[in-house]
Amino acid sequence: MNGYRLNAGLIWSAALVALVCCWYSILPAMAGEIQNKLVSESMIEQAMKRGTLRVGMSTFVPWAMTAKNGDLIGFEIDVAKRLAQDMGVKIEFVPTKWAGIIPALLTGKFDIIIGGMGIRPDRNLKVNFSIPYDHTGQAIVANKTLAAGFKSIEDFNKPDVTIALRLGSTAVTAVKQFMPKAKMTLFDDEAQAYQEALNGKAHAVVGSAPTPAFYAIKYPDKLFLPIEGTFTQEPIGFAVRKGDFDTVNYLDNWITVVAAEGWLKERKHYWFETKDWEGLVQ
Repeated sequence: MNGYRLNAGLIWSAALVALVCCWYSILPAMAGEIQNKLVSESMIEQAMKRGTLRVGMSTFVPWAMTAKNGDLIGFEIDVAKRLAQDMGVKIEFVPTKWAGIIPALLTGKFDIIIGGMGIRPDRNLKVNFSIPYDHTGQAIVANKTLAAGFKSIEDFNKPDVTIALRLGSTAVTAVKQFMPKAKMTLFDDEAQAYQEALNGKAHAVVGSAPTPAFYAIKYPDKLFLPIEGTFTQEPIGFAVRKGDFDTVNYLDNWITVVAAEGWLKERKHYWFETKDWEGLVQ
């Protein structure tokens, strides 16, 4: 009986050793297959095989605008074109309403969002972000008649005050935090929000700088800046589908390189600190 138990024990031990050896022999191969699958399915690899980078974006000054000749121009357009150029592929812009831009990315309508998207924890639950390639903040421009005498954010934090905003933007989050008592009117198109203030139907518009300042300069008889500068600060990054670590790694390194070149700073200066481009826009 003891001999039987000994033999059985030896058999099971041998089988276990064989199983472990077999597992360790196939483990590297399995790891390699998984890695190859991840690489082959990354956005970068897909875009390079396709020969085209599909970019989801939405128009707003001065990030992305339509020129008089029909072409898209702006800071984000320059960034997207440079990225595609460095990847050695063509570029295809896919204009998308901002409120639905993340769902559109997740369903594969384009490869990446390059549209001044603020890096936020709630968004990060749905997409992966690159490191920041820009920083911005929310500013406010107000109607001279409706908001006469307003000099602070607190002046707008009242139930009888209406703030016009672009749907799905970080401006909505900022107003909820800093002006929770104010009434919000939401629009798919940012230009509609500014038109609401110009028409005297909203006390103010909150949007990413420097757009509010541009509108105050363009319409000095109707709009003004109740506070100088921005009242929030937020990092801006590229957004891609979750799990695509190869693509995030590439984007992070690309941002590091072009930032070190001074190219991002030069483009930011042109679009945000000069008006040399104004005559190109419709």
